[in-house]
Amino acid sequence: MADPRFYDNRGPIRLSEICVTAGIVPPAGADSGALVYDVAGLAQAGPPHLSFFESSRAKAEFLATKAGWCLTGQQSYPVAPKASVLLPSAAIVRSFSAIARRFYPEHEGDIREQDRAVHPSARLGQGVVLGPGVIVGPAAEIGDEVRIGAYAIIGRGVTIGRRAQIGPHATIAFAHVGDDVLIQAGARIGGSGFGFSSAADGHQKIPQLGRVIIQDHVEIGANATVDRGALGDTVIGEGTKIDNLVQIGHNSRIGRHCIMAGQSGLSGSAVLGDFVIVGGMTGIADHVTVGDRARFAGLAGAAHDLEGGRDYGGIPARPVREWHRQNALLAGLAKKSGRSSDG
Repeated sequence: MADPRFYDNRGPIRLSEICVTAGIVPPAGADSGALVYDVAGLAQAGPPHLSFFESSRAKAEFLATKAGWCLTGQQSYPVAPKASVLLPSAAIVRSFSAIARRFYPEHEGDIREQDRAVHPSARLGQGVVLGPGVIVGPAAEIGDEVRIGAYAIIGRGVTIGRRAQIGPHATIAFAHVGDDVLIQAGARIGGSGFGFSSAADGHQKIPQLGRVIIQDHVEIGANATVDRGALGDTVIGEGTKIDNLVQIGHNSRIGRHCIMAGQSGLSGSAVLGDFVIVGGMTGIADHVTVGDRARFAGLAGAAHDLEGGRDYGGIPARPVREWHRQNALLAGLAKKSGRSSDG
């Protein structure tokens, strides 16, 4: 469910209206007058909520969901959650996107008129220092001894813990930030995730209704970007250090005390365990899970799940000794081929 600190829910909405919005036909026997109160992910949904199931990766969550209604494909499901009314759709993600926009039509921006730099409903702790041009939005909460650099923007509902330091021109929206956090100049926290439903008529933006959770003692470098979750949270674990120009995709989860060097990035829903080290310009593909204490050489690319406690290199990433052996073999073959052509 979307956090009401950041998003205004326009529900409840009758199921009949939702079906019209999504371009689907309610199944026989469904109560078209039933009220749907919100949209939610499969794991978080309850009886008042509508969710969706479109990927086999989520099969276990689908079977366990308590959602009152669930968008699915048009095939039959011999095993389905008992609590849910299944709503068949030929374009599941596009249907869900239309429904989510109906509940949250103003989900994208954080633009509200305010005639003061610090909104009257914002709460600032003791010893807070604001640089020139700082804007603090409605219902934001800033802890004691926080320092915020010039022209930074703190959005509606954002919470920042004690002794945090926010660099100039940084923006923080749809986020909860812990104690002793350092966010350097120009960082963008809480932007919308890169999610689209593609069809013959183009790419339709999927509403991003989640949050960013930054735990204590995290450092985020200059011009780094952290996208908020689509329905859940993007989480950065305690003590993690992120370099400049790093991209964190929506719904990613980074464990405790990880390190990510410059120009590395996580695609959506990637998961890093604790104490993972990611070298510069390394990429982790979407939905990939990396175990605790794994380490990546620079310019690596992780395309599938990798166990912890090992060093990896290359594209696709593989154990570093195997990578070195393959590189040596290729170099030898190239050298041999060159001698042959010279002769």
